[in-house]
Amino acid sequence: KFIRPVGPSFCPLPIPPISQREETLMDSTTATAELGWTVYPWEEVSGYDENMNTIRTYQVCNVFDNNQNNWVRTKYIRRRGAQRIHVEMKFSVRDCSSIPNVPGSCKETFNLYYYESDSDTANKVSPPWMENPWIKVDTIAADESFSQVDLGGRVMKINTEVRSFGPVSKHGFYLAFQDYGGCMSLIAVRVFYRKCPRVIQNGAVFQETLSGAESTSLVAARGVCISNGEEVDVPIKLYCNGDGEWMVPIGRCMCKAGHEAVENGTVCRACPSGFFKPIQGDVSCMQCPINSRTTNEGATNCVCRNGYYRTDSDPFQMPCTTVPSAPQNVLSIVNETSLILEWQPPRESGGREDVVFNIICKSCGGGRGGCTRCGDNVQFVPRQLGLTEPRVYISDLLAHTQYTFEVQAVNGVSEQSPYSPQYSSVNITTNQAAPSTVSIMHQISRTVDSITLSWSQPDQPNGVILDYELQYYEKVGTHCTLPINKQSALSQLHVHRHTWRDN
Repeated sequence: KFIRPVGPSFCPLPIPPISQREETLMDSTTATAELGWTVYPWEEVSGYDENMNTIRTYQVCNVFDNNQNNWVRTKYIRRRGAQRIHVEMKFSVRDCSSIPNVPGSCKETFNLYYYESDSDTANKVSPPWMENPWIKVDTIAADESFSQVDLGGRVMKINTEVRSFGPVSKHGFYLAFQDYGGCMSLIAVRVFYRKCPRVIQNGAVFQETLSGAESTSLVAARGVCISNGEEVDVPIKLYCNGDGEWMVPIGRCMCKAGHEAVENGTVCRACPSGFFKPIQGDVSCMQCPINSRTTNEGATNCVCRNGYYRTDSDPFQMPCTTVPSAPQNVLSIVNETSLILEWQPPRESGGREDVVFNIICKSCGGGRGGCTRCGDNVQFVPRQLGLTEPRVYISDLLAHTQYTFEVQAVNGVSEQSPYSPQYSSVNITTNQAAPSTVSIMHQISRTVDSITLSWSQPDQPNGVILDYELQYYEKVGTHCTLPINKQSALSQLHVHRHTWRDN
């Protein structure tokens, strides 16, 4: 005799929570009334789960009759796009050896079948109760069976098995369970398919994807970058395996400039005010450097505050800088018509290390009504502009002349400032110096033993000329020097022939 599982002591084990990777098509435990499956000739009975909820089960126990062929068929189940179907069965089986006088035809297994159809057309005789047209999935065997002793102790041993089949292509299908000589109870049946859930991975959104028709199938899904994300490697793909799990990621998206990844990479958030991100990538937004700010969220760079600047070559994370202050303690050392200028660096470099110095030379006086820029004849060593050391040598100045020298301090952002560079100045007056050479000499007259010469005053007398010195030599190579007193601005010299002898 078969004992049906009634009361809390015989309720089936609870079905674990359904994973989000599974979509249930049919669950017999959710029925509140008769299931209404077609039987041939199983029996539908009622039981209770652990929460005293009514459940509907099917049982059969014709073990004393030979050649059993007992079928129970579910109602029509729509596949809803699934290509592979999974069936979870909870059942109990009586141990044949525990049944007295049972014939050798007693079985502890049953068969699972399915039949595809585009519509619900089955009736009590169609499709026929046989393997063809039904397609066999598997023979289901119990891991544990119960005996009379178990029943006496009111212990129910429930088995759980899961099988799958596919591919299925029609709109729906039926399931059938064939008993051929066992004593068993079909306690719960859940039919489901697996799918990979919607997921955000590698910065891309992958929509819900059904698993493939085979257990080993990999279904490719194309991803779309999350908002404010940009493709880095293409194509962006994930593969959904037969168990509804994503695997084999290909490609990725990264947050674009001005946005950072948050919430485990599922959101590209605009950089908040006062922060920026200059490039695409996984890096976080950075706080604006000193002397800069942002004008809106999602900034790719920070704008310098008034009076501060940034060169094109300055990195984005570098603070904005300003122009340097004036050089300090300018010192001049005059030597006739040349001088040396020395100074100390400015007190404030503007926050930069590329400070250099420029020298501005101005000649003052001379009745020209003010100071003017020096001519190109003035020489600067090593150079006039872009000095890296606080020292310069200046030569070829005019004698007895007043000069003003401005020492400017400039750096990489000075050109961006609307104001002139700051400077320190020094005023000097050159001393008397040797006059420049006589550039032109003319012959006025000549005799056998004399010659009369004239010349103009030097272009740069560099003071009061006291006398001139004439050097001459005979063609035979004898050389001598004859002092000549200055006569006038235009001088004439009468030179008599002399004979020089070596002592």
